[in-house]
Amino acid sequence: MEIKSSQDTSTIEIDSNAKSIIILKIPDSLVPKKKTIGKVLLEKVKTAKSVFYQSSPVSGDFRTRKLELLAGEDKTETEYKEHGCRFKVDVEKAFFSPRLSTERDRIANLIKDGETVINMFGGVGMFSIIAAKKKKCVVYNIDINPSATKLCEQNIKLNKLVGKVESLTGDAAKIIEGQLSGKGDRVLMLLPEKSDEFLDAAIKAAKKNGIIHYYCHIHSDKKNEVGRIAKEHFLDVMKIKTEVLGSKIVRPVGPRFYQAVVDAKLL
Repeated sequence: MEIKSSQDTSTIEIDSNAKSIIILKIPDSLVPKKKTIGKVLLEKVKTAKSVFYQSSPVSGDFRTRKLELLAGEDKTETEYKEHGCRFKVDVEKAFFSPRLSTERDRIANLIKDGETVINMFGGVGMFSIIAAKKKKCVVYNIDINPSATKLCEQNIKLNKLVGKVESLTGDAAKIIEGQLSGKGDRVLMLLPEKSDEFLDAAIKAAKKNGIIHYYCHIHSDKKNEVGRIAKEHFLDVMKIKTEVLGSKIVRPVGPRFYQAVVDAKLL
């Protein structure tokens, strides 16, 4: 949940039936009052167990951030529920975003029984496990962050799946080169800031007529033009012939700045 005040303070509440963690992004003007803000939120939000201040952006190959405890329990691991699945998440050690819930459901519904899916930046396994909960597919969940893949392994065991998820630790391009070349009916590129860098690896991972879900960041003054701009960018960087099946906004990530997805079939 995101709450904005007149000072542009925002919070993200990651909640489940059992526990709740609130993470605050605080403007510089209010940083001196962060402890007070944390204590007030802990008292007001009845489900909250911990309140943290995010002292650094998500960054690095492991996609992690630094958190400072403001109030409550000094515990960054909790359980999150989505689309009938349970997930152990650690909001400091591995990337996690509840804002991708709609996109996770969309991808799971697109996947067909019998497909092999290669999730190049799979994190704790949320896209992969939700897909394998709904469809009899095989998903290779790759992540370079060992904390993320360890959580993914636990999450696989937590859920009853009709498909199968295999958690792989390492650089996606190297794993594809060594193990998964030409195996993917569908390839997910869930790291927008590095999609162009890994596009060759995604092409290598896909079967003939395979589908790539290419995620990118787009700046646009007009929201209704984001899909078109994303499609044009994809076609500009794609080196082989493809058919674009669709392109759209996934979520806003800043003022006039969006995460977008392009679904494309290799020809």
